[in-house]
Amino acid sequence: MPQIWMTYDELATFCECSSSEARLRAIHLSLDRRRSRDGATRVKLDLALTAKFFASVRELDFDLDSAIEALQAAHRQMAELLAPNEVNGRRGVALSPRTVLKRC
Repeated sequence: MPQIWMTYDELATFCECSSSEARLRAIHLSLDRRRSRDGATRVKLDLALTAKFFASVRELDFDLDSAIEALQAAHRQMAELLAPNEVNGRRGVALSPRTVLKRC
């Protein structure tokens, strides 16, 4: 499981409470706390909070799988355009990503 670290303000937003309540919650749950190089204290989420974090990310409006598939399709199309031309041995003309997406 990856480590998710949040500032007290980020944890407060995530838990829908104030920053001071988030700090008290971190202390109560005995979460690891570290001061970062930027001076902010960050809290390492435990397993339950990490699961809640990932569940909230999955609930976002955009469809991540479709976006990944679209990027992979655009990559394949661009690779085909740049593949060596068998007729005269020259490479294809490079098109901008915008041009490739307009053809989709």
